[in-house]
Amino acid sequence: MNVNQAALEDLLHRVVGDLGGAMSAALVVIGDRLGLYRTLAANGPLSARDLARQTGTAERYLREWLSNQAAGGYVSYDPETERFFMTPEQAAAFADDGGPAFLPGGFQLVTAVFKARPRIEEAFRTGEGLDWCDHDQALYDGTERFFRSSYVGHLVKDWLPALDGTVARLERGATVADVGCGHGASTVLMAKTFPRSHFAGFDYHHPSVEAAKKRAAAAGVADNTSFHVAESTEFPGRGYDLVCHFDCLHDMGDPLAAARHVREVIAPEGSWMIVEPRAGDRLEENLNPVGRVFYAASTMVCVPASLAHEGPALGAQAGEKRIRELTAEAGFTRFRRATETPFNAIFEVRP
Repeated sequence: MNVNQAALEDLLHRVVGDLGGAMSAALVVIGDRLGLYRTLAANGPLSARDLARQTGTAERYLREWLSNQAAGGYVSYDPETERFFMTPEQAAAFADDGGPAFLPGGFQLVTAVFKARPRIEEAFRTGEGLDWCDHDQALYDGTERFFRSSYVGHLVKDWLPALDGTVARLERGATVADVGCGHGASTVLMAKTFPRSHFAGFDYHHPSVEAAKKRAAAAGVADNTSFHVAESTEFPGRGYDLVCHFDCLHDMGDPLAAARHVREVIAPEGSWMIVEPRAGDRLEENLNPVGRVFYAASTMVCVPASLAHEGPALGAQAGEKRIRELTAEAGFTRFRRATETPFNAIFEVRP
């Protein structure tokens, strides 16, 4: 076997980067949970001793944590003063919970999939699924926090305005179904922006529905929101002006039945907004860093969730063509890509 030494060294460098990222995922979660990023962003530059005093943590652990974070570029280090600090960009990514670029929720997802690893390994042998409801709590918390950043950055500003006439209807007063709402991040954000409209969130995961109710009450939108435990194929109500599926249609056990139910309950001039991970229709179009993340999530979460209900397992990289065909089979006649981000494709579907 003839090995190209330069190619091997390039591969090893990439693997070392991956190992550093994987080993550091737990450290990001620790920094987030202990308030280390927030304190450093608000009060830096700080030494390890200063940060330990301000956060009530042990200096020796913080010295290693800070060194790891600086090596990864998540925090910054000044060798002249031997103090650590965060740039505005680092603070936006790691300290601004609720901002449009906040990332620690994604690292919570990583911890969740590691906990699911033994069961997914067995599923590789059996072909069986792992239901969404059977994961660790970190998956639900991390999903809300990770995807909420995209919603804060784009939902009201870009996605809803890209749908024909939808914002005007929401401003006048519309009825909206948010299917697969999880902890209600998208529902609450829309409810705060459009107080004349009513937003009903539906999810089959009972604890998430209860969490969504609490989020809505804390945000002051309990009067124009409601949350219900319901399957995507039979949630109640009729005449919805807007139906939303945020990053969930591809996970479902029966996405076609879910689409047919939307066709039954949507108003004649209503809009169905489908937000999906951005993907090309051909594998080679998705062989990039973003596609790598989505295929990993799909292997560990999305495909098992669908297979747990004997579904088609569309996967997180289903692509526009498959989503378009599914909506057509469900009886919809109009489909278009309304807008997109580097991570999501937003489709508008109409009867």
